[in-house]
Amino acid sequence: MKKLLVIFTAGLALSACSKEAPPAPEAAEAPPAPEVAVEAPAAPASPDLGAVLSAQPEDMQARYGARNPAETLAFFGIEPGMTVVEALPGGGWYSKILLPYLGSEGKMIGVDYALDMFSLFGFFSDEALEKKKTWTTDFVAGAEEWRGESGAPVEAFVFGSMPEDYAGSADAVLMIRALHNLNRFEAEGGYLTTALSDAFTVLKPGGTLGVVQHQAAEDMPDDWANGSNGYLKQSAVIAAAEAAGFVFVEASDINQNPDDQPTADDMVWRLPPTLATSREDETLREEMTAIGESNRMTLKFSKPE
Repeated sequence: MKKLLVIFTAGLALSACSKEAPPAPEAAEAPPAPEVAVEAPAAPASPDLGAVLSAQPEDMQARYGARNPAETLAFFGIEPGMTVVEALPGGGWYSKILLPYLGSEGKMIGVDYALDMFSLFGFFSDEALEKKKTWTTDFVAGAEEWRGESGAPVEAFVFGSMPEDYAGSADAVLMIRALHNLNRFEAEGGYLTTALSDAFTVLKPGGTLGVVQHQAAEDMPDDWANGSNGYLKQSAVIAAAEAAGFVFVEASDINQNPDDQPTADDMVWRLPPTLATSREDETLREEMTAIGESNRMTLKFSKPE
């Protein structure tokens, strides 16, 4: 009996051992790691034209009503990052706007009259003519202070001596009150033809030629409206640009002043800011000041693609 009990007990134990143990509970899966957004580096903010204009000196801002820089640059399609050629930048009125507005991704190229053209004016001293020989480097050096911290780099050349590697590099050429003397001396050296040829060559296909110019009425005598008095006819400007290969796109009235009605005895420099004929005549000066700056055509051309 005891033997049977032992055998029975042992069988229970063996039976219990032969059963599979329940599987261990599976470990809970770890929750997925939260996704971390990786932001792309922020692109440099495009310069704001309004802020650039507001930062200019008060005496410069006082002329915005006559020169309309915001509307003019918008009409010509000037934007940050462009390469823009400015003809006859002079003291830099427009350059001081363009350099910070184009920004570090853009470029501004100043271009002056050919050196031999200056002697035709008859009032430049030998010293002034000698100084013109270094204009390309002098202008670039002087323009550095207009760039600000992130303005466009500056380069320069003179009409008739454009570096070959400039060809097809510019988005726009601005000729703002720069055509009258080129036309005035065209017969002496083909200066207008050369300037428009350089403008055409430097532009990319589809690039813009923007013109702002003192405008003569179409019925004024041609020998008066040849540029010697500052004025040109719109039809003559369009014809010259088209002869250089440009396509006329459109005209704007943003720089027109209907109060400027010159006679054949007048020149544009009678008006502000020069007031050349009224410096000793207060009554005439007030009359000219009341007229304001000149009536100006604003024309947009393109280089065919």
